[in-house]
Amino acid sequence: MNLIAWNCRGALEASFQNYVRDLVNIYNPAILIVMETKIGGERAWDITARLPFDGAFHSDTIGYAGGLWLLWDSSRVEVTTLSSTEQEIHATVQVRNSNFSWLLSAIYASPRYAERQMLWNNLIKVAELHNMPWVLAGDFNEPIMGEDKYGGRPVSVNRSLMLKECLDLCNMIDLGFTGPRFTWTNRRDIQGLIQERIDRFFVNPSWCLLYPEARVSHLTRCHSDHCPVLLELQPTVRNHRVRPFKFQRFWLSDVSFPKVVENVWGRISGLTEAIDTFQHEATVWNKLHFGNIFAKKRKIMARLNGIQRVVAVKPSSSLLDLENKLLKELDVVLGQEQELWALKSRINWMVQGDRNTAFFHVSTLVRRKRNQILAIKNGVGEWLHAEAEVMDYIRKGFSDIYTSSSISSGRIQSGFSQWQARLTEEEKESLGSPVTEDEIKAGLWSLVL
Repeated sequence: MNLIAWNCRGALEASFQNYVRDLVNIYNPAILIVMETKIGGERAWDITARLPFDGAFHSDTIGYAGGLWLLWDSSRVEVTTLSSTEQEIHATVQVRNSNFSWLLSAIYASPRYAERQMLWNNLIKVAELHNMPWVLAGDFNEPIMGEDKYGGRPVSVNRSLMLKECLDLCNMIDLGFTGPRFTWTNRRDIQGLIQERIDRFFVNPSWCLLYPEARVSHLTRCHSDHCPVLLELQPTVRNHRVRPFKFQRFWLSDVSFPKVVENVWGRISGLTEAIDTFQHEATVWNKLHFGNIFAKKRKIMARLNGIQRVVAVKPSSSLLDLENKLLKELDVVLGQEQELWALKSRINWMVQGDRNTAFFHVSTLVRRKRNQILAIKNGVGEWLHAEAEVMDYIRKGFSDIYTSSSISSGRIQSGFSQWQARLTEEEKESLGSPVTEDEIKAGLWSLVL
């Protein structure tokens, strides 16, 4: 299960909803914490209703500033909100099919120091009221040490000590991170560039015992001046399986596709050979024409991630200019991706009404989710959710069906252990010598008697 915390710097941007769907598609978070949304009330609920989460809780905004959302997938986690302020949301989280729950505190610390002090005091009081496994996640708006900041004024010792004291009294642990060092940047030229690590996950020791393999990753920053931060509770190794060939109806909309069909079916007479050749040629053609959109996107995201890593260590004007250029290229590719989602949705929306890329995207995701096998029940009635467990159970089932039940004895290995009894040389010679008449008579008499 994954959690993501992201300061979006405003949820009214057109790219916000698309980027959230992108995060869900790639990292599949069960819980998403969104900070600095800058909207509340009915408009906030209208936006969260369009996102791929069926559970939501909003904290109040301060005018047009602030805003903290806690979103979750109720099919995977049960979230019960306990209390909230403008800077925090406290809730208990129980992972489905588990017997334990833990406390989650979503944080958006105010840019004003006096209000942040109130938040630190509230967290200390919360720590005194429970002994549950606990996670603090969000934007703390305060670097803790000098290594957490680049450029601008030095880190304030007094303010960082206040946060450290709060974390110590709450018995919190920093899990570390992978990815670019800093989570926020002012995105200015090299002379005025400031970068900070202020978006974090903290956990207490009892939570670490529940998820000892948990890890934190700083994701690529592209739609905000803050990067999303990913917490993986149980990281798994992805199995890259070979997907079966599927004919996509949107291929027919491309003018070059009939030539692919003509080249294959025109030169090959055998049906089986023609089908196999067509599958290969169509797969290659799809990768070069449609699949390159996703390849471009991955390449741009990878380059952005690399640039942000370097800028965190040794910033330069050329790197900042290249980052801005790549962000513009990413916007173009995302527009092309929306067009592709519309084709892949398999719904003829041109006949039904106006184009709505969000509708196409959601309908595609719903169809994919419906076609997935997310869990399987084993012979004793337990549900298996991990992909590797499901694969092993199915493989074992086929092995049990087609494997013979007869028991065969293994071959006895030659050689003797030093603890085994052995025949002496005299005994070996006695057994191998010819049988005498006296021995035959003695044997016969023993049978008669």
